[in-house]
Amino acid sequence: MGTPITIALDAMGGDFGPSVVIPAAALSLIRHPETRYIIFGREDEIRAHLSKDSPLAAVSKIVHSEVAIAMDDKPSQALRYGRWKSSMWMALEAVKQGEAQAAVSAGNTGALMAMSKFCLRMLPGIERPAIAALWPTLRSESIVLDVGANVGATAKGLVDNANMGAALARALFQVEKPTIGLLNIGSEEVKGLEEIKRAASALKAPGLPITYYGFVEGSDLGKGVVDVVVTEGFAGNIALKTAEGTAKQIGAYLKAAMTRSLMSKLGAVLAQGAFKALRAKMDTRTMNGGMFLGLNGVVIKSHGGADAVGFASAIDLGYDMAASGLVADIQRGVESFHNALQAKPEQALKAVAQ
Repeated sequence: MGTPITIALDAMGGDFGPSVVIPAAALSLIRHPETRYIIFGREDEIRAHLSKDSPLAAVSKIVHSEVAIAMDDKPSQALRYGRWKSSMWMALEAVKQGEAQAAVSAGNTGALMAMSKFCLRMLPGIERPAIAALWPTLRSESIVLDVGANVGATAKGLVDNANMGAALARALFQVEKPTIGLLNIGSEEVKGLEEIKRAASALKAPGLPITYYGFVEGSDLGKGVVDVVVTEGFAGNIALKTAEGTAKQIGAYLKAAMTRSLMSKLGAVLAQGAFKALRAKMDTRTMNGGMFLGLNGVVIKSHGGADAVGFASAIDLGYDMAASGLVADIQRGVESFHNALQAKPEQALKAVAQ
């Protein structure tokens, strides 16, 4: 048995609500049988998908919430009418009060981010949160952030992302000095926006608890050349969704090619083991779940259109983050990084202050 962890679920978030969240929780419970759930949402809809005699029912507490944040609600609207009553807010409040160790939602990203900042607050030294994603690579996995929390970033924001990404890499990959790359339009130092160049100047300062690799390009993301790829939310989100779309496109091409003729069908049968392994590697559902970093609590954002397998992956991620004590690790890493940066030459500090 692993560490007992209670996870708060926003059952009303996403495109499918309880019809996905409840079976997803049941799937994750098989992998982590010590998990306990607090499920927030419309009780009648939740119970319609939750068998009274199921193992999930035995470890779950349902808390009724009449208000569900719509996927097209503006963050300001969500805070105004949903602050105390919505399933999303109540899940976050459970983490704040220590009733749960992680919150998972497939709901409106902007609303979830605004509510998370308002409810849980930011870690000292971090101005804006970031969404981090695990990225499958030829080497293993990398961390990419930000993939959608903030559009645009200052040099300090990029340095903060590098800081948080490095702390996450130390916790997940057990590497003392993670390699950091800044996503750019080229690897040459003269290329890119001024904010990226200033962030690079700061990250080059000696003595930091990272290994600065330099600029990386979009083609490097899948190679795994660095442990952490740092960018701002606009470019990061486009990169993420492009990769997901490309994976589905390649899968469709392969399926069409393997069913084109009798010989190709025969070949597909003979190579079914290899295709099964490839399908598993390219299944974006197994990598579902963005981590909100920089908050005083664990918050996982699932894709709104995720099915039960995908949402279960997001719950698994929430469990792993909570069980590892990741928030405390990130806070220590942030403090260590800032202390090291403050001790560096003045030009490094100017780089992120301009």
